[in-house]
Amino acid sequence: KAMCSGKLQTALLVAGYFVYLLVGAAVFQALERTAEKQEKRAAAQMKEAFLQNFTQLTVAEMEQFMVNLIEAIQNGVYPVGNESQFEESNWDFSNSFFFAGTVVSTIGYGTLHPKTAGGQIFCVFFALFGIPLNIVFLHRVGKMLSLLCKKLGKFLYEKGMRKKKIKFLTLLFFLATGILVFLCLPSVFFQITEGWSYSEGIYF
Repeated sequence: KAMCSGKLQTALLVAGYFVYLLVGAAVFQALERTAEKQEKRAAAQMKEAFLQNFTQLTVAEMEQFMVNLIEAIQNGVYPVGNESQFEESNWDFSNSFFFAGTVVSTIGYGTLHPKTAGGQIFCVFFALFGIPLNIVFLHRVGKMLSLLCKKLGKFLYEKGMRKKKIKFLTLLFFLATGILVFLCLPSVFFQITEGWSYSEGIYF
């Protein structure tokens, strides 16, 4: 009965954790995407005006163009390519989900961050509750791996294996499972969904 209760708690925790990330991703996308579209339209207009008048620009106008260009790039808007490329959003659902994950894990790569006041305020409260939830989630995952290691150790001991060898094999199993769950599988996921290379998936 206690084991069933523990499994139910783990299942609810895992479900709650991913629901929290999904809701966070949806809110970040809703808050940031519209503002991003406006910035991209402004960048497209700036580019068009430059292409029409670049031979007649004064030094002051050229410097202002460079300031505006740098500001656009700092805001994650790259005015290159045709108009259809401007419609591609940095705040699609997969990127928003990735950002939500970096917030609760406190990694914070800085490649994507909220620029609206609403997004920034929501991010503070999302982190306030999400970071403790992430700690509890990782603790439970570690506990599950530890339990699996104990079961493996007991099985090997019953097969007559020496204790030192059992200790080494269970440690190896713990590390290999952790690497698979936290590095390899997420890397494959981002490789499929985002078109990243495997090394980029490992890094992020």
